[in-house]
Amino acid sequence: MSALDVIVIGAGMAGASVAAHLAERHRVLLIEAEDRPGYHSTGRSAALFTEIYGNEVIRALTRASRSFLESPPAAFHPDALLRARGCLYIATAAQVDALRAFAALPDVAPATHAISVAEANARCPVLRPGYLAAALLEPDAADIDVSALHQGYLKRFRALNGRLLSGAPVSALERHAGGWTVRAGEETLRTPLIVNAAGAWADRVATLAGLAPLGLTPRRRTAVLVEPPPGFEIAGWPFVNDIDDQFYFKPEAGLLFLSPADETPLEPCDVQPDEWDIATVVERVEAATTLSIGRLKARWAGLRTFAPDRSPVVGFSAAAPGFFWLAGQGGYGIQTAPALSRLAAALIEQAPVPADLLEAGVDTRALAPDRPMDRSAST
Repeated sequence: MSALDVIVIGAGMAGASVAAHLAERHRVLLIEAEDRPGYHSTGRSAALFTEIYGNEVIRALTRASRSFLESPPAAFHPDALLRARGCLYIATAAQVDALRAFAALPDVAPATHAISVAEANARCPVLRPGYLAAALLEPDAADIDVSALHQGYLKRFRALNGRLLSGAPVSALERHAGGWTVRAGEETLRTPLIVNAAGAWADRVATLAGLAPLGLTPRRRTAVLVEPPPGFEIAGWPFVNDIDDQFYFKPEAGLLFLSPADETPLEPCDVQPDEWDIATVVERVEAATTLSIGRLKARWAGLRTFAPDRSPVVGFSAAAPGFFWLAGQGGYGIQTAPALSRLAAALIEQAPVPADLLEAGVDTRALAPDRPMDRSAST
């Protein structure tokens, strides 16, 4: 590729999706530090779609993403990318007030309804008798086919003559009158525009470009897979979430996926699970259910990278022309990708924000890199 219009750094969900949109009208290079795209956060997601997860900014982006995930273009994927699951929020007697406060939120109330303890136990029959005091059901929560979504964007990108450069960590960025010089792996490239979609490494990419970091914080999330209890058909169980985010579990390919919902701050790395977190989720799930968890079938961890106010960072840097931020998606990057990638492409091309995103409540000011951020939220 002798001439480039855009270099996108990071080929996870964020980078792949925006690159696919930009390649429709531009010559785009997508750079990935690892040997294959999606190795880190994209490949380690809990894969749940819920419109009431995250703050108001995240919820608006999620609402705007549903139609694509439910009915993607046939050339992108022949089937829906969502599969019915439902989400059950549970509370002990000490947590009932928290559950009620959550249920009363303006965009939570229409999407949920209270159910009896008996119905909650019927939907997930391993919940321990006497543990629950109240439950809330979000019937439209769904599993996301993360691999199909990610590969769909990469397939679209390649079909539009986009180039993917894998195994090429960015080691230098230099700004000049015509744009940027990028050193990636063994290649030196020039482009007028950089999109920083580097996930946990986004602040490091900014530092290479001579910009101040935004205070993005990678946080570890641990997950394990265990055998289901004998004699139970688990496929129809909902995603079960403690209202205080102390643990969650759900069916996953014939096994049970468990997480302690941990958020341990770390430096960017190929994160590995911590034994303490594994022991914690086993203890919490066994306290809430009749499950007796023995040998783990698998264990892993991923990094969820948050801005201080826990909203994504999407927009041009005011300090460096031609440097665009697409980072800080936290744990919501999969379910918001269809809307967020379209928004980012529109901002990069200085086009109007798509009308359906505005109708869903997406506000670009709440995503801008130079917005005020409540840094206390990052602790």
